[in-house]
Amino acid sequence: MRTALVHDWLTNLAGSERVLLTLHELYPDAPIYTSVFVPEEFPTLRHADVRTSFLQRVPGARKRHQAFPWLRTVAFESFDLSGYDVVISSSHAEAKGVITSPETLHICYCYTPIRYYWSGYHHYLDNPRFGVLNPLVRVALPYMTNYLRIWDRCAADRVDLFVAISEHVARRIRKYYGREAEVIYPPVDTSWLRISERVEDYFLVVGRLIPYKRADLVVEAFNRLGLPLKIAGTGSEMDSLRRAARSNIEFLGRVSDAELAELYSRCLALVFPQEEDFGIVPLEAMAAGRPVIAYRAGGALETVREGLTGVFFERQDTESLVEAVRRFDPGDFDPQAIRRHAMRFDTSAFKEKFSRYVRDAWERFQEESAARERRGRLISLPSGEANQRG
Repeated sequence: MRTALVHDWLTNLAGSERVLLTLHELYPDAPIYTSVFVPEEFPTLRHADVRTSFLQRVPGARKRHQAFPWLRTVAFESFDLSGYDVVISSSHAEAKGVITSPETLHICYCYTPIRYYWSGYHHYLDNPRFGVLNPLVRVALPYMTNYLRIWDRCAADRVDLFVAISEHVARRIRKYYGREAEVIYPPVDTSWLRISERVEDYFLVVGRLIPYKRADLVVEAFNRLGLPLKIAGTGSEMDSLRRAARSNIEFLGRVSDAELAELYSRCLALVFPQEEDFGIVPLEAMAAGRPVIAYRAGGALETVREGLTGVFFERQDTESLVEAVRRFDPGDFDPQAIRRHAMRFDTSAFKEKFSRYVRDAWERFQEESAARERRGRLISLPSGEANQRG
């Protein structure tokens, strides 16, 4: 089974890129097609066959790939994938738009239909937290996005089978693309996380400090509560959050994996205030045996079990989060039970489920192709000979 992998871009190691690395472990001989590639960010791919588009040679594209959505549509359509039996696109943007032959099975592992075209369009366009757009760009953006939205909808029709990272994303695929999707949760590496015998007196936030992650909400809540809070991560909001925070809130910046593992295992709870398509951070905390205080929305509804692995707050506002923290009691939770729950999402589980799905899908695809070919031969026969064979 000749296989190729396709990914939107490889510029920094984030959640979808970690999934791609796991897919590469499953299919080590498969070349990886992508729009742009920054090799120094991916040392584990130094011996991999990574094939980039013409965008790799466009000045500025490697650092500011977000500014080239129109060129990315062309970039992925330019790849010749005719020599493969199975193409697996790992996509939250344009990678699913590759063109494959009728003899090739295209499976898309979809992180979400493109947020800024669909579910998050008005949020990105109108929310001042995402920056003030140039007035001319703001006027032109709806017209440009309209074209890209049409392209994205057409690109979805090129996919033979969709696999979603969560039921939350599967509903979006059904809404925007009119397609059903199998759900296979993404891999969570739990091997580097352990339960600690000592829990310390602090709550924890982990992740990029960018607007939609809503660290500002946690800062506001803990300013009011006066409880110890540690924030691990960097991002565009870091300076403003520091200015808003009181002395009970500590900003740790970027931390090593070893430091993060210790932070997870010793916190009272992880606070998860954002709506994510899936959300790996809560499962990492759970793999370290610690409960989660999460906003009741998105992927958290599928990973956090209320009363067993954490608690929810209902509204994405300060009052709701403050109330949830006040009623939270770490003594209500069993670290061993929390970790057992997290292990259901381990990388080994993903590999087994995904490889079986691809294998079964390829067998069905071959059988259906053979049946179509037999029907075609019968139709092309003279009527008398066709009747004799029937």
